Amino acid sequence: MSFEPSYLRLHSAGILVERVQKAFALLESCRLCPRACGVNRLKGELGFCETGTKAGVASYNAHFGEESPLVGRSGSGTIFIRSCNLLCSFCQNYDISHGKEGTDVEPEQMALMMVHLSQAGCHNINFVTPTHVVPQILEALPYAVERGLRVPLVYNSSGYDRVETLELLEGIFDIYMPDFKFWDKRWAERYCEAPDYKEVASAALREMHRQVGDLTVDEWGIAQRGLLVRHLVMPNQVAGTEEIMTFLAREISPNTYVNVMDQYRPCGSAHRDEAINRRLNAKEYRDAVNAAIKAGIQRLDERDRIRLIFRP
Repeated sequence: MSFEPSYLRLHSAGILVERVQKAFALLESCRLCPRACGVNRLKGELGFCETGTKAGVASYNAHFGEESPLVGRSGSGTIFIRSCNLLCSFCQNYDISHGKEGTDVEPEQMALMMVHLSQAGCHNINFVTPTHVVPQILEALPYAVERGLRVPLVYNSSGYDRVETLELLEGIFDIYMPDFKFWDKRWAERYCEAPDYKEVASAALREMHRQVGDLTVDEWGIAQRGLLVRHLVMPNQVAGTEEIMTFLAREISPNTYVNVMDQYRPCGSAHRDEAINRRLNAKEYRDAVNAAIKAGIQRLDERDRIRLIFRP
């Protein structure tokens, strides 16, 4: 039996429309995310993310650089959302997040992007940094369903997500792929102005896992439903890899699919900070992967294992 995305049931039951209304209500005194700016985005007021009533899209395409369960043979259908609610000073997509590169889109336009990507064969629709535009994504979804969208949705976020907002997404996103960036509040405040990051991300991941559980894949290894977690290893152990892996194994699930990423490079203003103004060295990355294994994480992205074996 073929997989059916959860949102189809909500759409047919009329629940999806109710979720859209509830999500937009959060914009009147915006509390979509933990920043809780309190601005009226429905009247054009701008808070931390500098986003009003329209979602901005920087690009959309079939992406082959994502985790293997998302990419498969035909790619992950990524929609890169403009801006961000975390705004890390070292962001690898600095032009999109800080530079606000992108164009405002109507819900029908976003729906057509989803449909185009699915018709091109993409295995999923992958929203990159969706936290600050949850209402706009939900508003576009019925248009996409009516035009034949039938692939899972991926919520690809920084992990700085409000549980109450995530609850609106239950039964809509089958795949959650959050980052877990920092354990130590000192670094989260220094690089993201979010000293509460650890507490917020911990609660968010618990809620995501409650909704979708461990990652499940089909007979071809393509993700259907579940949680994937990304962790960007940073120089000088700034990210707190050991503590994060222990948290995932003990408090989420040892079967959590984890991508321990080695692609950190100094972007944005990182070159001015002595703690993170260089790339990782091989030992730092090996130590990070070993920390995940030691903590009890049983499902590492295959590329992590390959790098661990072949890097000097």
